[in-house]
Amino acid sequence: MTQYSGWNLYKRLLSYVKPHWVSFMLAIVGYAIYAASSTALAEMMKRLIDGIQNPDAAFRLFLPLFVVGMFAARGLGTFLGTYFMSNVARNVVHALRCNVFNHMLHLPGRFFDAHSSGHLISRVTYHVEQVTGAATKAVTIVLREGLFVLGLLGYLMWTNWMLTLLFLTVTPLIAGVVSYASKRFRRISQRIQYSMGDVTHVASEALTGYRVVRTHGAEDYEKARFAKASDYNRQQSMKEALTKAISTPVIQLLVALSLAVLVWLAMSPALLDDMTPGEFVAFITAASLMAKPVRQLTEINSEIQKGIAAAGELFGLLEVPTEPDEGTREPGRLEGRVELQGVRFRYGDDKPEVLKGIDVTVQPGEMVAIVGRSGSGKSTLVGLLPRFYRPTEGRVVIDGIPIDEYRLAPLRRQIALVSQQVTLFNASIADNIAYGMPDADRTVIEAAARAAYAHEFIEPLAQGYDTIVGDNGIMLSGGQRQRLAIARAIFKDAPLLILDEATSALDTESERYIQKALEVVCEGRTTLVIAHRLSTIERADRILVMEQGRVVEQGSHGELLARNGAYAALHRLQFQEAP
Repeated sequence: MTQYSGWNLYKRLLSYVKPHWVSFMLAIVGYAIYAASSTALAEMMKRLIDGIQNPDAAFRLFLPLFVVGMFAARGLGTFLGTYFMSNVARNVVHALRCNVFNHMLHLPGRFFDAHSSGHLISRVTYHVEQVTGAATKAVTIVLREGLFVLGLLGYLMWTNWMLTLLFLTVTPLIAGVVSYASKRFRRISQRIQYSMGDVTHVASEALTGYRVVRTHGAEDYEKARFAKASDYNRQQSMKEALTKAISTPVIQLLVALSLAVLVWLAMSPALLDDMTPGEFVAFITAASLMAKPVRQLTEINSEIQKGIAAAGELFGLLEVPTEPDEGTREPGRLEGRVELQGVRFRYGDDKPEVLKGIDVTVQPGEMVAIVGRSGSGKSTLVGLLPRFYRPTEGRVVIDGIPIDEYRLAPLRRQIALVSQQVTLFNASIADNIAYGMPDADRTVIEAAARAAYAHEFIEPLAQGYDTIVGDNGIMLSGGQRQRLAIARAIFKDAPLLILDEATSALDTESERYIQKALEVVCEGRTTLVIAHRLSTIERADRILVMEQGRVVEQGSHGELLARNGAYAALHRLQFQEAP
């Protein structure tokens, strides 16, 4: 991951402002009006003091109008600056959040294997909100108070440049304090952001798996785990608060000391002779007015450093390469001839081989079952077809063409997958069946549901196909969820069908229905079925038996039983254990 300096990160963050430059310029105009009208307060004090000494009728009318005009201009500047800068900032955050989320949807499977969902969700939520602080509050205060400070310095130089230069001698000391605090803020902010990912991860696991937590009586364990993650976050937040609490008063004290020296020098008889009382009061007023914006500018440093730390994480994520897609072929409807030629696979360079030299050919329309003990590499093998993973050696060929030559999205449209872990979305039953196709024909959806024997439980529901299924289909039974997943695969009408333990969650009656449905669905489609229940794959054209990443046997159900090898041993074991 590329390491950026704070300024480079901030520049990259501000590049998101470019499309909204009109709002940004209006905000700057607003802050310039605010700074000019606020600086005019010192000039008003000068006119007031000098006017008291030399009163006239015109002055008496002018000063109240000046006061009203100054505050009206200040109000207008505040509105323009605040509103248009908020508009820019929220657009920046929206664009960044969408970019991060969209990029994550295209990252390779190995990335998700290596990162917890809690940390990834934290980047889209918490990290982006930290950027909001840098993009909204920080930029607002930097521009508003920064322009105000520049306006005051310009006024001080115009009033008495020698005193102003003396006043500025404290600047290097302030810069040193700010620099040290910046580095510490960013270091602590990175820890806070990572710890927020831990908090999200622990909470997500415990709340999603609440049934397991309660049946194991692990509430106290989860409470302690959450408290530990939250306490680390608290400790880092307190370190940040301590740095902020020390750095701000130190900077204010330095400003106060320089102001005190300034007042002492300004009151020397030699200087007083050269300045009118009004100019003297205006100079002191302008110098005093600098305390507040300088304090705000130093306090906002922590927000900026948080934003820079978060931006570093987000831009680092955006640089993770997406799934490789060098393919140029646009497949029509595939015939479904699948060949695995000398395929080997490992999940990482330091990990053991999961697949060890697989050579298999599946003919178009053939139904091939893959059986074997857990961990033998069955799911990994079928995961190569949609290119969730790439072989470390060998190649996968479909219809005589290596799958790397196909464009990724069109290739995946040719494959329907039903896995043992059913994923349903918190939407209607119809939307789940026609997932990714919002304007699908309701009659086609219903036909898919009927084919999967799901229509019989959908129809009696109060809202039928418009029933919301809840978070991951919590409103449905395991068998109903599985049938909806199969209906989704039927609706997709893909020439390649992968069933990874598709009937594992079904009761015997539902399984019988699904078997009938699969006979229809598999007709004319190349089907790969992973099954633990051997009774569900007896009708398969061919059965592959896998052990420790190798295909050790293949043949029909009858042939393999007659051979009395690994499959026959699995069959005996299963049916002896069957009640």
